[in-house]
Amino acid sequence: MGLNLRKNIKNPDDFYQELIDMQRNMNDDEVELMNAKLILILCNHIGDQEILSEAMRLARD
Repeated sequence: MGLNLRKNIKNPDDFYQELIDMQRNMNDDEVELMNAKLILILCNHIGDQEILSEAMRLARD
């Protein structure tokens, strides 16, 4: 199937606001740690190594 790059978040503005709100009152190190944890949680949820590898390649490029 492959990585879904189409719009898939029903309310992107709400999602973005929640993501920004999570970072409020955090310093840069805390934000980086939270983002790393979020990435690992979502990668575990996806679980498909092929999809994850494709996403990592796209993020790196």
